[in-house]
Amino acid sequence: MYWLARKDQRAAIIVGLCVLSHWILDLIVHIPDLPLYPGDSSPLLGLGLWHSKLGTLVLETLLFAGGIYLYLGATRPRSNAAKYSFWALIVFLYGIYLTNIFGPPPPGVEAIAWAGQLQWLFVVWAWWVDRK
Repeated sequence: MYWLARKDQRAAIIVGLCVLSHWILDLIVHIPDLPLYPGDSSPLLGLGLWHSKLGTLVLETLLFAGGIYLYLGATRPRSNAAKYSFWALIVFLYGIYLTNIFGPPPPGVEAIAWAGQLQWLFVVWAWWVDRK
């Protein structure tokens, strides 16, 4: 789909590999709810790491730290504001992650919907940090 839209083979391969790697990571943590292929006859797969809070916390923290390491290796902040904003975003995102793991469940569907919509603020924050 990306190649059809952009005609950029290298970027399309990278996007495809990202989708595949995301599915593989989902396979590790999900309960058996991931279809192998589209349609109702697909087997549902998942290894269920989410059943272990400690295992989930360790793996996802390592992945998050790895992503931060790769990002820092590829970019340099142009100002102190950019540097501090980046680390504020990292701390904020990890705090939300810990709250999701150890906090109470949402009070209802409306709270989940609002939280989902407010996530766009993090996209804008990350975009701003990345430009600086």
